Amino acid sequence: MVTVDTELKKEEPKNKSQQNKPKQRKVYYGNSDEVHMVGFSDYNEFHQPKKRKQSMNGFDNDYVDFVDYIMKITHRIWEEKGIGVIYQTYHNDVTMHCGSVNLQGINSVVSNTLQTLHAFPDRRLIGENVIWSGDDKEGFLSSHRILSTATNLGDSSFGPATSKKVSFRTVVDCFCHSNRVVEEWLVRDNLHIVKQLGFDPIELAKKMAASQVKQDETFQTSFGLSETMNGQLVPQVYVSNSANFDVGEFVLELCNKIYEWRLFNHVKDFYADHAVVHYICDKDLVGYQQIQGMFISLFASFPNARFIVDRVTCNKRFSEQEWDVAVRWRLAGLHEGIGYFGSPSGKPVEILGINHLRIRGEKVVEEWVTFDGLDVLKQIYAGTDSGNNSSEE
Repeated sequence: MVTVDTELKKEEPKNKSQQNKPKQRKVYYGNSDEVHMVGFSDYNEFHQPKKRKQSMNGFDNDYVDFVDYIMKITHRIWEEKGIGVIYQTYHNDVTMHCGSVNLQGINSVVSNTLQTLHAFPDRRLIGENVIWSGDDKEGFLSSHRILSTATNLGDSSFGPATSKKVSFRTVVDCFCHSNRVVEEWLVRDNLHIVKQLGFDPIELAKKMAASQVKQDETFQTSFGLSETMNGQLVPQVYVSNSANFDVGEFVLELCNKIYEWRLFNHVKDFYADHAVVHYICDKDLVGYQQIQGMFISLFASFPNARFIVDRVTCNKRFSEQEWDVAVRWRLAGLHEGIGYFGSPSGKPVEILGINHLRIRGEKVVEEWVTFDGLDVLKQIYAGTDSGNNSSEE
């Protein structure tokens, strides 16, 4: 188990009051024995009849467990074009969190689905994993990682149809109860899509920002900036309560040291030497040096931004030493440095991200980092004249 080192202990307050406060529950576990795990299976296996081995009160009999529910409704809505399945499986007042924009209500889900299928009518959604927790009493939470392939045969919010083929990653967290998706967090690598379509991401981000309805400037829209430090206090140190290795505690410590404290020298403590990180825009990073470089480049753009863990969901894989973990997070602060997103704009930015990690032998061996880079650019270039020429970041 990775423990807090002397570098962090030197920064702790003498009374350690920050550490003695009760910790909010952020880590959840799903029992893999209750479901048919995605694992090495694909939709052909999920399509076959199976026996129900999980309590699914309130859900249609067609779904034998929660993973089966997520896999089937995704396939039926998108690939079978069963748009009406949305009316059967989404709550009337569903909230969809899409980066800096929220969509409200089932009609927004229907509209968004139709527009996406108009632009990419042959889209295929390959379910790579579903990490989950919960039950039919309190509700279920899924984190569904999808690899999509599609051809841009129709006009979209990105621009006119290009007839180009694209592939991209999406991760969707869904809170579900009684056969309904009640709340959804959608993270799609839109920056990778627009690059494959041949559009200039910065010019497109400017146009998308300009097309949004402008808020009345007589009202204050900013109520303070989020920063890593709380005033003059250093970030809180996360200390595990577990004497033995606990995967949830391990991931919270990883996020605390690397994402909050920016201690990139500790990549070696958490990642295997052969670890692979699948980053946005189809960039694979292998080994300590490249993984450190990715973190530095991202945080160089937002050097003082606050990192917040929303939720950690853990599922055991096929052996005692293997885990699948989903982390939903937010990074909020000013774009005030030169880094992955170019020259600083001084604009406030909030990033919604979801990471999937594969942990084996107390080390991360593979990770998928997903967030919407186009949404970040849209926030950076909000209020900028879209007619200015600008190169890609």
